[in-house]
Amino acid sequence: MSDDLFLSSDSARAAVPLTHAQTAVFDEPLALERSGELPSVTVVYETYGKLNADRSNAVLICHALSGDSHVAAHNPADTPGWWDIAVGPGKCIDTDRYFVLCPNVLGGCRGTTGPGSVNPATGRPWGQDFPTITVGDIVNVQRLLVERLGISRLLAVIGGSMGGHQALGWATRHSESVRGAIAVATSPRLTSQALAFDVVGRNAILRDANFRGGQYYDGGPIPAVGLAIARMLGHVTYLSREAMAQKFGANRLQPRQVATEFEKKFSVGSYLAYQGDKFVERFDANSYLALSMAMDLFDLGDTPEKLAASFAASRCRWLVLSFTSDWLFPPDQSRQMVHALLAGNKPVSYCNIDSSCGHDAFLLTEDLDRYGRLIGAFLENLNERGAAKAEAAKDDEDAGAQSPTSIFHPQRLDYERIVELLPESASVLDLGCGSGSLLKLLKDRGHAPLLGVELDERKILACVRRGLDVVQADLNEGLGQFADGQFDCVILSQTLQAVRDVERVLADMVRVGRRCVVSFPNFGYYKLRDMLYHDGRAPESPGVLHYKWYNSPNIRFLTVADFEDFCRDQGYTVHRRVCLDTEARAEVYDDPNRKADLAIFVVSR
Repeated sequence: MSDDLFLSSDSARAAVPLTHAQTAVFDEPLALERSGELPSVTVVYETYGKLNADRSNAVLICHALSGDSHVAAHNPADTPGWWDIAVGPGKCIDTDRYFVLCPNVLGGCRGTTGPGSVNPATGRPWGQDFPTITVGDIVNVQRLLVERLGISRLLAVIGGSMGGHQALGWATRHSESVRGAIAVATSPRLTSQALAFDVVGRNAILRDANFRGGQYYDGGPIPAVGLAIARMLGHVTYLSREAMAQKFGANRLQPRQVATEFEKKFSVGSYLAYQGDKFVERFDANSYLALSMAMDLFDLGDTPEKLAASFAASRCRWLVLSFTSDWLFPPDQSRQMVHALLAGNKPVSYCNIDSSCGHDAFLLTEDLDRYGRLIGAFLENLNERGAAKAEAAKDDEDAGAQSPTSIFHPQRLDYERIVELLPESASVLDLGCGSGSLLKLLKDRGHAPLLGVELDERKILACVRRGLDVVQADLNEGLGQFADGQFDCVILSQTLQAVRDVERVLADMVRVGRRCVVSFPNFGYYKLRDMLYHDGRAPESPGVLHYKWYNSPNIRFLTVADFEDFCRDQGYTVHRRVCLDTEARAEVYDDPNRKADLAIFVVSR
């Protein structure tokens, strides 16, 4: 967290002219989803990079409620944009490679038609006569712009918060026009708690004495107090409890001296007053009302069935990112969307970034190295030419992404045998997939669909860099997001010894997969027995057992005989058993419980 207590996601934004903005005018009436129409629409937008010859490298960035078209600086002399940390030459959204398009949303106050625009029927600004708009209306206007620019299919649409709602709108309503969707810190609909903050914010504006029914564009006083209070409420929701403690805990009675009429006895008070006053300089109260209402009306469903129906038409690839400390758009809501996508066998990757920054994490630098690299890797693999470079990730993966539960040697002999045991083209769910080495082998062999489940963020990144679909989940919490018989094969490769709830995980595996493949190190291997028997020490050897007894991730010390007993007790059918001596790279047939260091079982219920 920055030492500058006033630093926030608003810090780079100012009410300066948008010198690189472009304008598109659509003279045809725009029918709105909640009745009514706009006689015409003007859209202000900015572009970065160059559109390639086949117009296949266009990336649409959708801004959040208080953003605008100025997503990044165009050159060193330009003012910073609201997502400069992510957009630009060589950055995760690389403008040397992609044609980036960011329009100001319908209802906004930075050039696109909104409440401050002139109503041609009256000759005055729309004010509160501006019709109710939805995220769907915003997306429809963006689509008009994309088509005007001659782009038939976007490489990706990206958005966070309310921008994420727009990305969801594109991917569920116009999926044929999108190759990939990146939804960051967003939700299928707002929680009641989030709605409550918006309701209070809107009431603060509406009850401001200077609101005057929304017609305050005559040069008189504006509803600055109401708008500032609404923004202060917003900033409370953008920060996590941890971020608040880091910023204001140690100096709570040492506020910054800022010129404001708001209370500033406490340091957090001076921060909120500063943010509220600054926001009034660049934003319109009527736009705040219109856009917050559009966000609040957004609703893809509140049940698994409704969400599955909303995502049914999707044909694009998905990357969903959430942040652990975000209580405004909590991670559970992202997981609800991911589960709905999985239920429909949609290609999706998901990661819940460990962050203390709260909802604003995607706009701040603290966690950029992780979420930014995931975005960049996902974009790389959407581009068919770029996908050929995915194996460049192998250096990163091999250097440090080996699973702590991998077998005794870095060369995974069991992968070769597992591949041989699977039917051709079988669909596969790989549990504890690590950095995706086995999934990559299966992908090259033509298996589909393929999905990995992994807990470690770094390994998820390695999978995404290889063009694989992977979702973050803890196996010990079960596989309830998957349907009975959803995959031909479910694999648990050298992870069983690190599983807490073995019975639950295996029961879920045989439910979800028609066949299940389980491989594990055999702790009955004679060399390990000798270490304990002769030396009186906990066994150690290269690979999985290089750990000390006190820091080993392995909590299960099972043998081939133990697993056979387990399958018999649970009523599982063992179809195949392959036991290997990985040092000799040979299959063991005689006394495998003592002579094999690795076992592979194919089982079903």
